[in-house]
Amino acid sequence: MRSETSLIPLGIFSEKKSRRLKKSLPNTAMQSMPSAWLTVLMHYTWHCAPSISTALAIAYSGADPVLVDIDEEDFNIDVDLIEQAITPRTKAIIPVHLYGQPAKMDRIRAIAEKHSLAIIEDSAQAHAAECNGQRTGSLGTIGCFSFYPGKNLGAFGDGGAITTNDPTIADRVRLLRNYGQVKKNEHSMLGFNCRLDTVQAAVLLVKLAHLDKWTEQRRRVAARYNELLADSDFELPIERSDAKHVYHLYVVRHPERDRFIEELAKAGIFCGIHYPNPLNRAQPFEAARTVPSGLPVCDRISKEIMSLPMYPEMTDEQIVRVAESLNACLAQS
Repeated sequence: MRSETSLIPLGIFSEKKSRRLKKSLPNTAMQSMPSAWLTVLMHYTWHCAPSISTALAIAYSGADPVLVDIDEEDFNIDVDLIEQAITPRTKAIIPVHLYGQPAKMDRIRAIAEKHSLAIIEDSAQAHAAECNGQRTGSLGTIGCFSFYPGKNLGAFGDGGAITTNDPTIADRVRLLRNYGQVKKNEHSMLGFNCRLDTVQAAVLLVKLAHLDKWTEQRRRVAARYNELLADSDFELPIERSDAKHVYHLYVVRHPERDRFIEELAKAGIFCGIHYPNPLNRAQPFEAARTVPSGLPVCDRISKEIMSLPMYPEMTDEQIVRVAESLNACLAQS
């Protein structure tokens, strides 16, 4: 990727404030786009790890998603299976940086280069995550971020952004997000009304300054969970040596997941499941093509994973309470 490019300012941002955004994702251009995926997909085949929002965007464009199973170690796309899914119609690989840990981007980039494919990063859960020291959103042809309020960097409502260092893509996205408008009342293409509104931008600018601090706080919470649950029967999340995990979610694994969620709820501790229904089991994608081996890992893991409480402001007392409650549930087994 080129080392220098210009930032496309978000709709209502001043140039000064736009530069603040670029500092968090060096060497990329940025464009606001709540419906980011709709602007970049073509009528071809795209390969992605199972994620409903990602696949929906592909389908909305008229393209065909091909589902690739996940790696049992980090729950990201299984890189060893990608080439099995590639055909002459394939145009892009879409790795989803699930839960805040980047996919194995060095290998994905090598595969993409070998087959002349674009890479579209789904970085919705991976703000400030890194792979070999480089931040997500700058590792492929295009990066897509969500600013939904629950994300590591969230707006007051819906919002999102595209990052790229390709000026042609950047110019096209800038047109598409604003009705295809070249200038006032002059339109060159069909476009969308996808401008980031002033309230969302204002909230994001304030919160952006705290992102690195919040990221380290999330990592502190995860490290404490790791310490307190190290001797338990739960399979804990790993952080690969080439990655910086930002722990959008702290997801553990156990075959008795449902019982633990029920018991913790009785104690006032509420856990989530991200996600209980694999994409290949969702009605809109039951007929979607997969790699020949199917998605057995995804199917199995979806029955065993649970997300523990995770947010930057968690106190040590709260973390200990969750861990002790989990260990107490294990003792009752």
